[in-house]
Amino acid sequence: MTKSLLNITPIKPTIGAIIQDIDLNRIDEDTRAAIKQALLDYQVIFFRNQQLQPTAQTALARQFGSLHIHPVFPHLSDVPEIIVLDSHLLDLRDNELWHTDVTFSKTPPMGCVLKAVKIPEHGGDTLWASGTAAFDALEPELQEKLKTLTAEHDIRLSFPAERFARSEEEKQKLEAVIAKNPPVTHPVVRTHPETGKQALFVSEGFTSRINGLPEEEGRDLLNFLTQHAIKPEFHLRWQWQEGDVAIWDNRCTQHKALFDYGDAHRIMHRATVNGGEPYFKETALAA
Repeated sequence: MTKSLLNITPIKPTIGAIIQDIDLNRIDEDTRAAIKQALLDYQVIFFRNQQLQPTAQTALARQFGSLHIHPVFPHLSDVPEIIVLDSHLLDLRDNELWHTDVTFSKTPPMGCVLKAVKIPEHGGDTLWASGTAAFDALEPELQEKLKTLTAEHDIRLSFPAERFARSEEEKQKLEAVIAKNPPVTHPVVRTHPETGKQALFVSEGFTSRINGLPEEEGRDLLNFLTQHAIKPEFHLRWQWQEGDVAIWDNRCTQHKALFDYGDAHRIMHRATVNGGEPYFKETALAA
């Protein structure tokens, strides 16, 4: 099965596609397989004008694997697999850092299904960047060096106490979350388990340092990589409409939600698919 069943319009050569003329509530097995292939090919895919209720959103997300429950963000009371990103209830500035979701875990998510519930009249766009394209653009000598390195990922970079511990109750909750999620180590270059392609796997949102290098050298290299990874040629910008659905591959992308809409109301529902432990493998699978 290939993606030829779908009406696909690529967004950029490096990342992204829009899939048109489809109702995500009514897809058969062949279409599901084509959507999965499109996700591998384009890394983030978009669907306009979807009437996708929370239970249907989780059912769609489960086509990719079991679902994750986020340790910090609130969720729907009747559908706990759906986290609610509501700008009137949460401080969402952490989403304005470039990040790959939940890399503070030993097994970061495979991907996410995000639905636009309420969108500001102006602003609130989201950007996605391809770690694959970013890695491919590096000089071969640097690629070889990075393949030997690991980096530390720390939840505290995106969830600092000054924003997420404003009351004693919040403080206790955050401290418990941090205790359960100590810093973890991942490869700087990650091999995609399905395509075999290599991708940069560092971000400003969660990567605290590169291991095994002198402090200044490691800091300079991390700063270079996080800025390189988000160059315009590697990323796209999505302007949301209510009812839009985005699915992205968290194993080879990072993203950033712009907080440029002031007091306007923005609500997003996200289902997150569990993933495996990142690894680097020199002999890649066939793409």
